[in-house]
Amino acid sequence: MLKALIFDFDGLILDTETPEVFVWQSIYKEYGFELPVDEWEKTIGGYGLSNFDAAEHLTHLSSGRLDPVSLRSRYRKESDAIIHFSPILPGVLGMIEQAKAAGLKVAIGSSSPHSWVDTHAKRLGIFDLFDHIICADDVLPGRTKPNPDIYLKALDQLNVKNDEAVVFEDSPNGVLAARRAEIFVVAVPNPLTAKMGVSGDITVSSLAELSLQDLLDKIS
Repeated sequence: MLKALIFDFDGLILDTETPEVFVWQSIYKEYGFELPVDEWEKTIGGYGLSNFDAAEHLTHLSSGRLDPVSLRSRYRKESDAIIHFSPILPGVLGMIEQAKAAGLKVAIGSSSPHSWVDTHAKRLGIFDLFDHIICADDVLPGRTKPNPDIYLKALDQLNVKNDEAVVFEDSPNGVLAARRAEIFVVAVPNPLTAKMGVSGDITVSSLAELSLQDLLDKIS
């Protein structure tokens, strides 16, 4: 019996990933280089598949002419400016509202820190909709996705078993984390992660395509 829905945050509730890669591409291009998008993509949703660091990489390409700290600061400022005006992705609010109306618990499980997730959730007016928000700060260092720890912690805080929950994810790291926690996972790839062949137990291009009843039908 389904008792809880657990939502990833970056790329699933809020598309932070497209602006971030766009900004890095622009910065690289400015200095005559090209961002290796295939390496960047592996870091989405956690750092399990790659430890690629765009600032360090560009510093290396420039033979040390550029400073990684300044690059990181510029990237964060420019991408944050775009993300700050980004809306909640389609279908997310509808799924949360249907879940709450059906008496289900809802949580966020994110590899980002609380300082990031909580701030944006409050800005978007959805912070109080969640029973729990589990972030990188809530697990041991190095144990974010694709490790299962965030989702296992979510199950514990929600007081539900792995076969009583569904996870919504957009990235390979996130899907792998949910699978390692043995939770049914719905993959909702965004424009960036769609290129990576992300798939879950079921896969949809937008949460707007899926009602809670559709989900219950597919699980059963």
